[in-house]
Amino acid sequence: MKDAGNGSPFLIPTVSHSLHIKQREKERGAAVLTEHNIAHFGTYLTEERCASRNTVVSYLRDITQFSEYLQSFHGCGLRAATAEMVQGCMNWMQGRGKSAASITRFLAAVKSFYTYLLSAGEVAENPAKGLSATRMERKYPEILTSREVELFLEQPQCVDAKGFRDHAMLELLYATGIRVSELISMDLNDLNLPAGFIRCRSKGKERIIPLYRTAVKALQDYVRSIRPQLIADGGEEALFVNMSGERMSRQGFWKIIKHYQETAGIEKDITPHTLRHSFAAHLLENGADLRSIQEMLGHADISSTQIYTHVVRNQLKDVYQKAHPRA
Repeated sequence: MKDAGNGSPFLIPTVSHSLHIKQREKERGAAVLTEHNIAHFGTYLTEERCASRNTVVSYLRDITQFSEYLQSFHGCGLRAATAEMVQGCMNWMQGRGKSAASITRFLAAVKSFYTYLLSAGEVAENPAKGLSATRMERKYPEILTSREVELFLEQPQCVDAKGFRDHAMLELLYATGIRVSELISMDLNDLNLPAGFIRCRSKGKERIIPLYRTAVKALQDYVRSIRPQLIADGGEEALFVNMSGERMSRQGFWKIIKHYQETAGIEKDITPHTLRHSFAAHLLENGADLRSIQEMLGHADISSTQIYTHVVRNQLKDVYQKAHPRA
């Protein structure tokens, strides 16, 4: 800045100062545009990719973290990212003790974000293309034995409204292998008990899943005698409601699972997904084909279902090692 030279208190900006102001304005605009892009990326994941809420939240968190990393370590925004910067961020995450699973998900989020920006014409290339995360050891899902499932399903005592409701929920979960998000989002009209099946809608798709007789009976008892007592509003559509008469929440169902794990005395860590895994593995053990299991689980890719073949094979090896006299 220079003095005006005529006693005036006003200062004349130099060329370099003017450029600095313009650069700051440009950076400020880029930051706003970046926030705009991230928000629209979330909409894209939800509406076009039919991603789950958890995936959307995780991906947006990963992209926001990457943006902060770029600003802190490279002084640039998401538009200027290079492959070296993406790799550097993964190395930085690893140095901070992040798990291989978190780093793998981060890379998937970054690849997806730049694929979206490419299609929108916002960037010229995807800096994450061709990169791969550190290969991690695949963890196979926890599976309950048939006896453990029976013990677990026996825990709700059908002596009051809560017992009947919980019994119906657990039977339905194991009978169909649906996700907990699908369970709590089910409406009463998704049931067809006379025909013995349910309609499950998820990620923009619909599938029909059969029910075994015990599950049909548990649902009939709940729907006819218990649910009318629980609902707070006659127009309530939710199949399962809490004791206040409102739609069951994910957190509420999680507490129910943990309660019955404790009363059953099962040492394995049981989550809502444990019954889904057990459903698939037990069907496979008893001769069901992978394609049918894939359809019932709602897997888009058969590779997601094939993991259960490894689970069953490992269980057979374990049984063999324990039971064969020369093993």
